[in-house]
Amino acid sequence: MSSSQLLVALDRDSSVPLQQQLCDQISGSVRTGRLRPGDPVPPSRELAHQLRVSRTVVTRAYELLRANGVLTSRRGSGTRVSGALTDTPPPAQRAARPPLWPEPPLPTDAGSPLWKPWEPAPMHRPDGAYDFRHGTPALASFPVTRWRQSLAEAVSQADAVALGYGPAEGASSLRTQISALLRRSRALDANREHTVVTSGATQAMDILVRLLVGPDDVVVIEDPSHTVLRQIFGYSRAAVVPVGVDEEGLRVDEIDSQVRAHGHDPSRVRLIYVTPSHQFPTGFIMSERRRRALLRWAREHSATVLEDDYHNEFTFAEERLPSLAADPQDADVVYVGSFSKTLFPSLRIGYAVLPPHLVRPFLGVKWITDRLTPTLTQEALAEFISSGAYARHIGRMDRLYRQRRARLLEALYEHFGAGVRISGTAAGLHVLVTLGGAPDADEAAIVRAAAARNVRIYPASGYFVTRPPAEPTFLIGYAALPTARITEGVALLAAAVRESTAR
Repeated sequence: MSSSQLLVALDRDSSVPLQQQLCDQISGSVRTGRLRPGDPVPPSRELAHQLRVSRTVVTRAYELLRANGVLTSRRGSGTRVSGALTDTPPPAQRAARPPLWPEPPLPTDAGSPLWKPWEPAPMHRPDGAYDFRHGTPALASFPVTRWRQSLAEAVSQADAVALGYGPAEGASSLRTQISALLRRSRALDANREHTVVTSGATQAMDILVRLLVGPDDVVVIEDPSHTVLRQIFGYSRAAVVPVGVDEEGLRVDEIDSQVRAHGHDPSRVRLIYVTPSHQFPTGFIMSERRRRALLRWAREHSATVLEDDYHNEFTFAEERLPSLAADPQDADVVYVGSFSKTLFPSLRIGYAVLPPHLVRPFLGVKWITDRLTPTLTQEALAEFISSGAYARHIGRMDRLYRQRRARLLEALYEHFGAGVRISGTAAGLHVLVTLGGAPDADEAAIVRAAAARNVRIYPASGYFVTRPPAEPTFLIGYAALPTARITEGVALLAAAVRESTAR
């Protein structure tokens, strides 16, 4: 509590002298724990001015409180609550309140604990462990010095407009650069006026749910899918229906039957969430045939497709399909991306490319929720892209990730042989690994045995709502590990699997 925040209310109509009222209120604050030993109280002149009383009233009250051992004064540190007070009770505990809203309905849980949101610890700590966590780029290879130049350039160019409240849709310079990037890399002719900068891709998805989904509506998600999606959609007013994926992506022909199986009308589907360029977590790439079927279904049912292109810059297949939004075939498609994987997660800059009729309502929600994504960071990112530094960084990372990906695959086949099944090798920064040669091994036991060898791996079963893998399956990220550590880590993992199987 700072010295200017002492809450005192004097009753000038009371028969009790003001000096005594002040003593009683300060003592009462100490008894209830609002003032604690060592907390400062305002200087007498400051408190007298605040209360509009004579300074003599305050100095006499302080003298009486010092005499009673409630306050203590020391030259240079002002007047504080006495540290000798030992019987001061802890702050009163508030009675538990019921939550403002009940637990979100989770209509897909079917009593299964797999529906409960879970994730590995979000921080990547360089503590010497062989950490195969997904979603962490090679942060040690990020060109910090060059990024610092972009930040300095943005600050030096900043005027009153840049330092004030910018437009909710984001800096014009950055939206121009994003549009150019998507045109080149995703064949998406994204009009700058339809591109909105967001605080990460998550905010874009949250706004879309608020905008499009009401009570009795349905959101279709992929199964398996990222647990963050369950949190975003689970807190909406809609029913969330998982639909399975296979090697071609979302099983579009099962949407109607799955929605009906959950007790809903397919005509109530308002949003379909997909990751077509690298399905999470399987890594499957949605086929051209399945893409056409999805867009046709969405168009016929007036549903919006939410295309999450979370690994959009890193594709290792010879042929690269364009984004869904590049040719929406008269369906509403919202394209969402971010710079978390291409640059670094704490940048917190994402974007959404919207159908024209959604731009104004989307901006209305964004303006209410956060006014704007930090403007100077946007200007720095725009400079980083326009200068060519972004393209050079992506080129370096592409070569680095190809090396690390190849080493991971070689090491897995070397140690696990034909028994291992790997999906998701064509794109992204992780692969899904099924240990078919160890059907009797338990996922949790393998995780524990690996942890004992300083190896961190992450089970994939929690991403599946229905039909979890029958064999031990793990999501293995490789982007942040040098090739030598990948080699060592996979060897240690193989020893952990052998130990678990033997048991």
